[in-house]
Amino acid sequence: MSGLVLSATTGLLTLAVASLLAGAVNAIAGGGTVLTFPVLDAILPGPGHGVAANVTSTIGLWPGAAVAAWSWRGERSGLPSWTRLLVAPSVAGAAVGALLLVLSPDCFDALVPWLILLAAVLFAVQPRVATFAAAHDASAATPVGRVVVACGLQFLVGIYGGYFGAGIGILMLAVLGLMGLGDIRRLNAVKNVLGMWVNGVAAALFAAGSWAGVYEVSWPHAALMAVGAVAGSLGASHVTRRLPASVVRRIVAIIGFGLAGYYFWRRIASAAPGG
Repeated sequence: MSGLVLSATTGLLTLAVASLLAGAVNAIAGGGTVLTFPVLDAILPGPGHGVAANVTSTIGLWPGAAVAAWSWRGERSGLPSWTRLLVAPSVAGAAVGALLLVLSPDCFDALVPWLILLAAVLFAVQPRVATFAAAHDASAATPVGRVVVACGLQFLVGIYGGYFGAGIGILMLAVLGLMGLGDIRRLNAVKNVLGMWVNGVAAALFAAGSWAGVYEVSWPHAALMAVGAVAGSLGASHVTRRLPASVVRRIVAIIGFGLAGYYFWRRIASAAPGG
């Protein structure tokens, strides 16, 4: 049960602000679910509504993801053609993750902080790793092996995204960076497209599951979140495209390590007596 209790009016206002910020954070790096999930967990009625909060958050934030993908379309020009191949494993992974949420709602809980921490570390060291890989990897000229690895990793990221997804943007940025895409704006442009597909597939399956009685979705809350997420995504995309690449990279790294710290703290707090 959530430790946060909000009145109806306060809850809606808090959710609107959280959705606005989540849309902005997702457009830059990812992790907006951290802002919306606790609020939904506090305001949705009835016991055991963690899954409902997760599902509602995924559906509500998807329009912001779509807007982010559209806003960064200019940065995708000139990208290697193999980046398009990452869509298929993203979609397949998201479908598997959405199914796992039904079969085993708690299976990834212990892994979440470690996954995000690993992604943040990989992203922080990515420029040096990518430089080394380009100089020493014989597949750099014809990156078939690299593409296979990227598709496999993106499939795993898609599973996590369909299941829960907090910090998925950091995971994707780490994977894409290690594949040698380089510039943070290009990384972010690809990340936003893949995130749109992952979240879109999960949201579609959750919506269908809601109509079939498998998932519980709070549609009024999802609609409110969609408006906030779109506004936040538009604002953040406009600002970050005009910031120096080094500043954007630092922002992403800070968000990544902050997310990891939050989830480690939550795990420790839940394991404590009376937590």
